[in-house]
Amino acid sequence: MDGAGSDRNRHVAVFAFPYGTHAAPLLNLVVKLARAAPHSTVSFFTTQQSKHSLLSSKFSNTIPQNIKFFAVSDGIPAGLDLAHHHPSRRLDFFLEAGPQNLKQAVSLAVSETKMRVTCVISDAFVTSSLVLAQEYGVPWIALWTSYTCSLSAHFYTQLIREKHRLGSDENGSLAFINPGFSKFRTQDLPETIILTDGEKEEESAFSKMLASMGRVLPEAQAVVVNFYEELDPPEMVEDLRSKMKALVYAGFLNLSLPLPPPPPANTDETGSLLWLDQQSAKSLVYISLGTVVSPPPHELAAVAEALEELEDVPFLWSLKDHSKALLPKGFLERTSRKGKVVPWAPQTLVLAHESVGVFVTHGGCNSVSESLSSGVPMICRPYFGDQLMAARMVEDVWEVGVKIEGGLFTKNALIRSLEVVLKQKEGKVMRKKAEKLKNLVIEAAGQNGKTAKELKSLVEIIS
Repeated sequence: MDGAGSDRNRHVAVFAFPYGTHAAPLLNLVVKLARAAPHSTVSFFTTQQSKHSLLSSKFSNTIPQNIKFFAVSDGIPAGLDLAHHHPSRRLDFFLEAGPQNLKQAVSLAVSETKMRVTCVISDAFVTSSLVLAQEYGVPWIALWTSYTCSLSAHFYTQLIREKHRLGSDENGSLAFINPGFSKFRTQDLPETIILTDGEKEEESAFSKMLASMGRVLPEAQAVVVNFYEELDPPEMVEDLRSKMKALVYAGFLNLSLPLPPPPPANTDETGSLLWLDQQSAKSLVYISLGTVVSPPPHELAAVAEALEELEDVPFLWSLKDHSKALLPKGFLERTSRKGKVVPWAPQTLVLAHESVGVFVTHGGCNSVSESLSSGVPMICRPYFGDQLMAARMVEDVWEVGVKIEGGLFTKNALIRSLEVVLKQKEGKVMRKKAEKLKNLVIEAAGQNGKTAKELKSLVEIIS
């Protein structure tokens, strides 16, 4: 963008989905755009809790001055205790608050900035922002923060449900969608796609929103994905592009590639990096299973038993303090020479360390992105949503890891997976493929890569 005059009167309204890890990649995308259009004004809307989390993160010092934050209501009625409700009920309240909630927030921002809104950017989950953009007669840009394969699957929700109703089994191939899904099975789909007739009658606002993606996103001026085109099956990419005005691959928005050099190991308060420095190359198991769902006690015990059984395999385990009580009695003491358990680890730095040979993960988008960017093979234990599709990508599309046998941690299943990846010929092949993907991603993220060129098209839209 050239000159101050081209963007001085631009006011971009940005709406975050304030749950899980959704808000951070949206903010990182907006930071890139705000820097490219430094004289524009960006109003970033999220809940008070989400705003606090974003502004207390490590990225807060890099936020340009032309981004202003505004709090919106989470839609939860005052005094309501959600402790006895399903976790998704919190999401439903936010979505049900809808356009009225966002419209009030925008009115406040317009009043404060004295500028009308000229473009709307939102998380794809905040579909009510499309209604707002249409009322204002301005472009709408949507960000899909997760895997492209899950986005593509949501375009075919009705077709998949019809096939399922007619008796398709969970091991049935999804190749009927398009050849890009030939490796996927019905069992890999997010639970919100496959619903019984009874479940449809009680379908949540969150599930209905996901089912609407195929109708809503084609209305966007552009749909941005938090991914690299080079990682997706070409047939899937071609099919998605045919359905939307513009599909923009923005790369891994929470990572700066190539990864910067690590800080001195003694600056890491957890001691994780110093521990890694003491291990042999490609020898160590790193375990981190996300922050949203904790494995049930018997699975935590199984992980511990497998790690203890493999006496020659060192490990670093990121595990919340309250979960340590669920580990076998004496495990921490018996494994103190070859293992380290910490409540939190600097994951990006850990995965980039040469000692890490395999990552045991739940398959969350950020974790998989960080592992791919560091060339580390994975063992996946998915829990819900698109984590199951991620595990299929890891095992059968990219061939850089395995899904835990049976989908659950058992001592023997984890031992077998670790031995395959760390000690057997198949593991060496996975490591080579993981290194190849790492180099491919770094090239795509470069100044001359596709991602930089596609982001320029977004700047043109907002200006």
